[in-house]
Amino acid sequence: MEYYPIFLRVADRPCLVIGGGAVAQQKVESLLAAGADVTVVSPRLTTSLAALAAGGKVRHEPRPYVSSDLHGVRLAFAATNDEALQARIARDADAAGVLLNVVDRPPLCAFITPSVMARGDLIIATSTSGASPALAKRIRGELEARFGPEYALALRLLRRLRERLTGAAVTPAERQRVFAALVNSRLLEYLRERRTTDIDALLANTVGNGVSLASLGMELTE
Repeated sequence: MEYYPIFLRVADRPCLVIGGGAVAQQKVESLLAAGADVTVVSPRLTTSLAALAAGGKVRHEPRPYVSSDLHGVRLAFAATNDEALQARIARDADAAGVLLNVVDRPPLCAFITPSVMARGDLIIATSTSGASPALAKRIRGELEARFGPEYALALRLLRRLRERLTGAAVTPAERQRVFAALVNSRLLEYLRERRTTDIDALLANTVGNGVSLASLGMELTE
């Protein structure tokens, strides 16, 4: 295994994107979705990136990259068309201890980005270790067909139930029993078909204590 799979918390952490084109825009948008504090270094920006900068969503440095841009950065992307610059950024990032992805240049990368399928809190990341992004994309499509919106609903329900049981006088063993029973029940089927009456009956029989969709503050139209 060439890469160590990991999920990073970047919320409110300083992240850097070097470049202002369409690929840089994709990286910025993915970082913003994860709550990162993003700075973009580039003399020019796409229209969408310029709008993000104008709206205060990202910080824009309208100039070429300098090595000090990496100071204090948690994560960085290099998305330029300048091969020599990309190599220099990779050397600088290695010296600074910054995790860097150089777009489409795996040998220069400290990490590569997977193809991601998300259903609410369910995140499935697929990588071909840089061998074939096209195959990773196909696998993602197959996963999207396999895991529908009911998985997002299930995780929302289970999270709220966990919060409720954690605050109640319920032993860890009983919590484990409840969640194992729900995960191995017809819960996903009921959620997929929006069978609220069956879901409430399942919760009452498995959890008890008056637990229902309403008591958990959930509506299946969410």
